[in-house]
Amino acid sequence: MTGAKVTASGWGWRHAGRSQPAVSGLDLDIQPGERVLVLGPSGAGKSTLMHALAGVLGDDEDGDETGELRVDGQRPSRARGRVGLVLQDPDSQVVLARIGDDVAFGCENLAVPRAEIWPRVRRALAEVGLDLPLRHPTSALSGGQKQRLALAGVLAMQPGLVLLDEPTANLDPEGVVEVRDAVLRSVRASGATLIVIEHRVAVWQHLVDRVIVLDPAGGVLADGPTDSVLSTEGERLAAAGVWIPRFPPARPDRRPVVAAAAEILLHTEDLAVGRVPFARKRAAVVADGLNLDVRAGRATTISGPNGTGKSTLALTLAGLLAPAGGRLAADDALAAGLGAAPHRWRSRDLLERIGTVFQDPEHQFLAGTVHAELAIGPRALGLSPAEQTERVDSLLHRLRLDHLADANPFTLSGGEKRRLSVATVLATRPRLLVLDEPTFGQDSRTWAELVRLLAELLDAGTAVVAVTHDADFVSTLADVRLVLEAGPGTTTDRRVPGGTVAVPARPAGGRAG
Repeated sequence: MTGAKVTASGWGWRHAGRSQPAVSGLDLDIQPGERVLVLGPSGAGKSTLMHALAGVLGDDEDGDETGELRVDGQRPSRARGRVGLVLQDPDSQVVLARIGDDVAFGCENLAVPRAEIWPRVRRALAEVGLDLPLRHPTSALSGGQKQRLALAGVLAMQPGLVLLDEPTANLDPEGVVEVRDAVLRSVRASGATLIVIEHRVAVWQHLVDRVIVLDPAGGVLADGPTDSVLSTEGERLAAAGVWIPRFPPARPDRRPVVAAAAEILLHTEDLAVGRVPFARKRAAVVADGLNLDVRAGRATTISGPNGTGKSTLALTLAGLLAPAGGRLAADDALAAGLGAAPHRWRSRDLLERIGTVFQDPEHQFLAGTVHAELAIGPRALGLSPAEQTERVDSLLHRLRLDHLADANPFTLSGGEKRRLSVATVLATRPRLLVLDEPTFGQDSRTWAELVRLLAELLDAGTAVVAVTHDADFVSTLADVRLVLEAGPGTTTDRRVPGGTVAVPARPAGGRAG
């Protein structure tokens, strides 16, 4: 297997219905076997480029193309067998019901001999650290596990060009290293060309040959050897929103919080959480023994390895899943006479009390434009047109989405979709925000703005619960850190220094997190 060659000459793409191109004037020459890190501010067109190289961007009805983009001298749509793509959203790449079959799917479509497919499948799963039986249901995987699954499917195909779009975004810190190293071992062994998008430069900085920084205005901001670009252009790139380790974004100051003075909004006692698998009547418990007070004006972060139940816990706290055991009660300060069980409240009641941001932003989009999407919540609350406009326009400006007000939410970049999903919840101004990976896909400028906005809400008395692997987010905002650990279930909490509550989570089939 030899690596693929990538060339672009004045290439650009404008999504249908958008006035401005996502990418324009792009010139590239990537040699076989090169390892390239693609950087750029949120919305610079990085994901659009990756979709184009994989041949899945669409046809004339989906947008307008200019210039030329080639893989091994061919249009990408004719070189699909040579290209493997891992998307930002791992859910969109799960095809079959069992993990072994899912990893084998690409090989089968490439007509790899049957005797060769299953050794490839097992090797790829081992490389990405997804240590589960081949018959394990894909529906029972957490978001991070699905990300590993998608990567295993690409590695098993042994493509000449490996494209990775934020491949470590939803992984725990150990998983980031494990998956990154698995990719590097694979491309070294096969000689494949690697192009990876990652906002956090430090993950790949010392392991790639070259950095290309896309310019939202067209073309590139910088292109060259990694160390040279980051040392000579670091300050300029950081100002443009690129995560440069030497130039971290500004962090907001927080007002001191007096724990005893903060109202309790939610309280749990030996809470167990889980989801009901298909064809079962009872939830499969993924974490138990959880004791937590969610207080007004305080931020609680939930972290831990993939598959320990983080997202399931968040959905339970948000009233979208019933507890699998123990007790979850809303205090009168939040319930206001509705009863103590949030999962029994109507959606209209949840709207102004608990706002939820899902791990996958697209799961909560309903409207045809960004502006209309933001107006759904305020309209449902019965606000006047003037109040609706004030809230929507303020959030559009604050989260750098105003230039996209008329765009279809599904055509936004991953980072833009995340900011929009957060904004839709902020538009109803609930007392409690439950956020799953709120900073996913953000450049340093949009990260700083989002964190500053959450800090202001906390200071004003809003409670925040956030599932996150973002260490910078935790160190900036967290008042209480809840760490779910893989291992035998217990019913007692273990306090550790720094305000952390470490809670062992029960290992069980169908873990989600």
